[in-house]
Amino acid sequence: MGSGEQNSPARSVRVRIRFFAAPREALGQQELEREVPEGTTVGALLGLLTEEYPVLRAYTRFLSVAVNRAYVGMQTVLHDGDEVACLPPVGGG
Repeated sequence: MGSGEQNSPARSVRVRIRFFAAPREALGQQELEREVPEGTTVGALLGLLTEEYPVLRAYTRFLSVAVNRAYVGMQTVLHDGDEVACLPPVGGG
């Protein structure tokens, strides 16, 4: 055999997702933890969450997302232990 390849299960990473303001109230929770496949992006995570919690669909277009307290784009790849903060738009006047 000697190919050196192993049939190991897909690796996953564990992330904590925090919600603030209206999304938190709609969801009824401030924080979730999820295990997602290695290589999952912020955008893919939001897609998974809206499938699981359809009430979030009303907010995802307007959310800003921070990973480990730094604002990021939807293509940012998540890593084990990351904290993802879903922040509503900030109004001003």
